[in-house]
Amino acid sequence: MNVIDTLPHPKQIHEVTLGKNDISLNEIIAIARYKAKVCFGQEYRERVLTSRKVIERFLSENRAIYGVTTGFGSNISESISLTDAQTLQQNIIRSHAVSVGEPLEEEVVRAIQVIILINLGHGYSGIRLEVLELIASMLNEGVFPYAPGEGSVGYLSPEAHMALVLTGEGKAWFQGKLLPGREALNLAGLHPLILSSKEGLALTSGTTSVTALAALALYNGIQSVKMADLAAAMSLEVLKGTIKAFDPRTHQVKKHEEQAKTAGNIVRILKESEITEIYKNYRLQDALSLRCIPQVHGAVKKSIKDAKFSIMNEIGSVSDNPIIFSEDEGTTLMGGNFDGTYVGISSDHMTIAFANLAKISERRIDRLLNYHVSELPSFLVMHPGLNSGYMILQYTAAGLLNEIRTMSHPATVDNIPTCANQEDLVSFAYFASKKAWQASKKMEFILAIEILAATQAMEFHQPLKPSPVTGDIHKLVRSRVPAVTEDRYFYTDIQSVNEMVHEGEILECVEMMIGEIEW
Repeated sequence: MNVIDTLPHPKQIHEVTLGKNDISLNEIIAIARYKAKVCFGQEYRERVLTSRKVIERFLSENRAIYGVTTGFGSNISESISLTDAQTLQQNIIRSHAVSVGEPLEEEVVRAIQVIILINLGHGYSGIRLEVLELIASMLNEGVFPYAPGEGSVGYLSPEAHMALVLTGEGKAWFQGKLLPGREALNLAGLHPLILSSKEGLALTSGTTSVTALAALALYNGIQSVKMADLAAAMSLEVLKGTIKAFDPRTHQVKKHEEQAKTAGNIVRILKESEITEIYKNYRLQDALSLRCIPQVHGAVKKSIKDAKFSIMNEIGSVSDNPIIFSEDEGTTLMGGNFDGTYVGISSDHMTIAFANLAKISERRIDRLLNYHVSELPSFLVMHPGLNSGYMILQYTAAGLLNEIRTMSHPATVDNIPTCANQEDLVSFAYFASKKAWQASKKMEFILAIEILAATQAMEFHQPLKPSPVTGDIHKLVRSRVPAVTEDRYFYTDIQSVNEMVHEGEILECVEMMIGEIEW
């Protein structure tokens, strides 16, 4: 799947048509996070209608099809009559809706719904068009199902909670209220339906929740590796780091393009900085958290690039079982495309990459606040002792880093057989993707703290001028967060900068000045 994510930013995408072209990551984020509308193109509709006709013919011929005329899992040997086919589909979503704990956030639920529409819209699942139209209408009207987010081994349970709402069961939010599924649909002007053959299975099978969480983590990760270059450049500048470590010749002789691009980004960001120019010979070489920015950031970027390749391929794939082929007289093939190992391993890799990005950022934060090495006022406040300044922000970064490190143990190396050993190999890709998404959000907070600290440190270099780029970042941060002269409630400061990181506001400001931050 060849997907190029270019402008516009997801916030600027207001409608996405599924059908002819591959969907981009930005379009998925536009729907999931920014509530862009979803519609179906003619190609999408035709694929779904053709596939459904094949299923209906198979039913009339009483063919043996897993999950349609047979039971599920180890119950595959049990035959299901045509008259019981609808009950079978309703039973699967009722019996599988057993995930527990806190409900998934709205953007996660919406992302899963988008991936379900993409997966089942390829035309290999035999689901009716009206089922997919109802999911799209729920997205467009703001009905999002209540789906507990804990206890899934790879898929099934969160999707089952979501599928219940389609039939008027389960629970869903509408206009800020958690309501019975049928009531939420009715208030939105929608109507529940009765699932038909193959549909309960199609709605719960596949890598949909795994891929949705991974896509959200991937988007956050791409933004964060770019933001990390900005944060690192600011830290290098205010810590009197030498730009000589970013000489392109050093990075040409190590054969990793991401490393060279990172060094190039830092040079571009700090161009025309009076601070950088004056201190370029101040030290022979800097601490590793400054000197090794290209090497560490570059390695993280490579891991995220590799993850993107697998995740976008999965988004463009059919992960249902069984798969309905419409050619000739039609064929049903049972296999294992629902397995999430590709995305799971990629998600585990992303979490490890995020931990590495977070750890170098946390070390730079410590250097900014530690007067023993920073040559700046202690904790970046003019009157330490009476004021703690940014002292405890480093504690926050350390705590977040510890959480990310704990998440870095790969989930996909585990195996606990399920379904009476019929499913004797379990991917555990769901938790791999979930923790990658969680880690990506924690990493954003760490980068926000570094930006906040570097912005404060910059003011102690006046009247020397920063680079035009870092100077504009300083102005943007100061438009929301005032300079620290004495202790105050710093939580809101962190939240404000984190929002600018998460929403891509700082990144957009910089890329409008110097072009794309290469990764």
